[in-house]
Amino acid sequence: MIENGPLLERLLEGEYICAVTDEHSFHKLQNESLVEDLNHFLRPLNRRVAKNDDGSVYFLAYCDLTQDARHHLSQQFASTIQSLLPMLEWMQMVQEALGRDGALSAGDTIKLQDFESKVVDNQSLIQRLAHLANDKLFKSSSDKPDMQIKQVFKRIKELGYLHQPHKDRLFYIVTGKVEQLIELVRFIKDEENLPIDDDIPEQEAMF
Repeated sequence: MIENGPLLERLLEGEYICAVTDEHSFHKLQNESLVEDLNHFLRPLNRRVAKNDDGSVYFLAYCDLTQDARHHLSQQFASTIQSLLPMLEWMQMVQEALGRDGALSAGDTIKLQDFESKVVDNQSLIQRLAHLANDKLFKSSSDKPDMQIKQVFKRIKELGYLHQPHKDRLFYIVTGKVEQLIELVRFIKDEENLPIDDDIPEQEAMF
C-alpha cells in the first residue's frame, strides 16, 4: 500500500486521474484488485474510488452520504456550477471554430494557433470570445483576442480540464474532467429538470 501512497494522496486532494493526466496511475486503477485494496484503506474515511460511466476518469466518492459528506458535495457542486456555463460556452466555441462534429472528449488535442486563427477571422467568435474572457472565471483585462485566448486556456488548464504536455509548445490535450462535466450536465438535464434548455440552448446540441 505504501507504493500507492502518492496516488492516494492525490485522490484525497480531489484530483481526477485519467489517461491524459497520469497514464500510469490510470492503468493501475483499472486493476479491480488494487481498487478493492484502496477502498479497504479508504473505508474508515468514508471514501471509495469511483469512475465515470465509460471509465475514462477516476476520482474519490463518498461511501455514505452523511451530513458532512452532503455539505462537502454541496460546496463542490456549487463551485462546478459557477464554472459550468462559461466552460460550456468555451467548448461550444472550440467545436464551432475548429469545425468539430461532436463535443470534446478526453484525449482530444487543441492547437492554440489553429483556434486563434479561426476566431480572429470570425467577428461573431471575436465578440463571443470577448464576452467569455471577461467572465469572472477567466478574468481577462485585455481587449486583444490573442491575449484573451491565452488567458482563457491558461485558466482552463489550471482548472484541470486541459493538459499542456510541453510548456513551450502551445497545444493542449483535453482531460477526463471534461467528460465528467458533460455527465454533470446530463444529470442536471435528465434528473433534476433544471432549466438548462432555457439558459444555454446552443450548448444543448452538444449532448
